[in-house]
Amino acid sequence: MVSTPQLAQTQTSYTSMAPNKQNCRSKFSSIFSDGFLFAGGSIVALLVVWAFWSFMTTSPNTDPSFFTPTSKKSTLETPADPVSPGFNLRYDPPDQTFYDDPDLGYTMEKPIKNWDEKRRQWLKLHPSFIPGAEKRVMMVSGSQSTPCKNPIGDHLLLRFFKNKVDYCRIHGYDIFYNNILLQPKMWSFWAKMPAVKAAMIAHPESEWIWWVDSDAAFTDMDFTLPLDRYKAHNFVVHGWEKLIYEQQSWTSINAGVFLIRNCQWSMDLMEAWAKMGPQSPDYDKWGEIYEKEKWGNKIYVEGEYYFEGYWVEIVGSLDNITDKYLGIEKGEPRLRRRHAERVSESYVKVWEEHLKDAGYGRYSWRRPFITHFTGCQPCSGDHNQMYSGETCFDAMQKALNFADNQVLRKYGYMHKDLLGSSSVFPVPFDFPA
Repeated sequence: MVSTPQLAQTQTSYTSMAPNKQNCRSKFSSIFSDGFLFAGGSIVALLVVWAFWSFMTTSPNTDPSFFTPTSKKSTLETPADPVSPGFNLRYDPPDQTFYDDPDLGYTMEKPIKNWDEKRRQWLKLHPSFIPGAEKRVMMVSGSQSTPCKNPIGDHLLLRFFKNKVDYCRIHGYDIFYNNILLQPKMWSFWAKMPAVKAAMIAHPESEWIWWVDSDAAFTDMDFTLPLDRYKAHNFVVHGWEKLIYEQQSWTSINAGVFLIRNCQWSMDLMEAWAKMGPQSPDYDKWGEIYEKEKWGNKIYVEGEYYFEGYWVEIVGSLDNITDKYLGIEKGEPRLRRRHAERVSESYVKVWEEHLKDAGYGRYSWRRPFITHFTGCQPCSGDHNQMYSGETCFDAMQKALNFADNQVLRKYGYMHKDLLGSSSVFPVPFDFPA
């Protein structure tokens, strides 16, 4: 762990190089403070780069036959569960699967081999999960198991969790929220890996596992992941390729939010990843060995939209963004129409007609997809010395209310202002015309 002054210095240089995302966090008051708000973003970048270089020869599951049922067991013995249309939740055949292997290990110490074949077999035995499997996403997040030291910390974590649940409900994603340190020796950043691996095993029907830090909020409830863009990759992380390849900057990648394919390549990555750590004497050398041609064909560095946007540059623009969107709605009757939450995605194309010139990134007036409160620790109450705790917590409330308005609108209400979390007003018919 580097000291707090060093972190602050790193953060300053990061913000100046790439204003879209700050990547360093102030020193934690405990080894598991703020639950999975893991320190050392540059450590994350270094390990990701090193590990991906090591496993460049394995291909993602792009073979269409991976999701094609060929088993004679494809006849369903019971009707599909009416609560989950299309998925047969009441059918688990007696055929042997990887779950019946006594040597199967969910922990990081127990490597899994032939995972692609194991997943393929499971899907063949459970054919109701095959349609759409190649784009199925499972979200994973988490926080600490003990009460927060900050008096409003638990309230803030609850709101961040609600925000993720809202997004997943709207888009039909499952979510696993973990508040237990699954492996005591893997704390801080390392605690992500046991949770992600466990989710991969528990959800073989999901092609992607999407880790989202507990202090990251979805601030565009309509936006969906452009999965077609990542079909030839196994790992998606926010960053800037120019800084990676030209300046070899560790701070050009942050893994507070990442997308990882549920495949053997990823299992191998996490196995190697878990063996690394900042205590290693070779740690400082890892940043010198990565090159694009060695690992770039498997990792997608996403910098075209706010896959993980830095809150400091986002929150101040939320009022203006709200006004822009209301202005569009005033002139577009199709967007003012009341509708059920379940069909919200059908209105995205209408929005895109009006947002095509909005652009993405720092100077865009499009809603930022994810706003990450790096440097603000809602549970411990600690924060980077570049800004005050009050600034952090007010910004969190504002971003969360900005997102909540997009949800409440479908239920007939909206917040009166973005800093007023508890007060709402009934949305009149044909609002905002």
